[in-house]
Amino acid sequence: MTIIPRLIAWGLAAAIAFATLGPAERRPHLNLGQTGEHALAFLLLGIAFGLAYTRNRSLTAILVIAFTGLIEILQFWAPGRHARMSDFVVDALAASLGLVVAAALDWKLRRTQRSLP
Repeated sequence: MTIIPRLIAWGLAAAIAFATLGPAERRPHLNLGQTGEHALAFLLLGIAFGLAYTRNRSLTAILVIAFTGLIEILQFWAPGRHARMSDFVVDALAASLGLVVAAALDWKLRRTQRSLP
């Protein structure tokens, strides 16, 4: 039953890529400010990938953080976009926090399942 969480995770990654690299006027705005929007998007990405890929958490973390860096680097070639180290830091920290939240949720779920008769 891992196909649904994986589809959600990759769909979210595609949406973030489009919002980050696509036309700025097509990007959704949540009135959280640029940093808040970045943090929320990548927090959700970390949670989604953390729940979808539980077998090798270290590799998942490396790939999610590499994705945040790749998205930032690709902005050099996206018209009207600007790559910033501060955006990468926010994105990577938020994604890492999401991965930690996912690991904690997974641990709690497994612990609860073991204790059931």
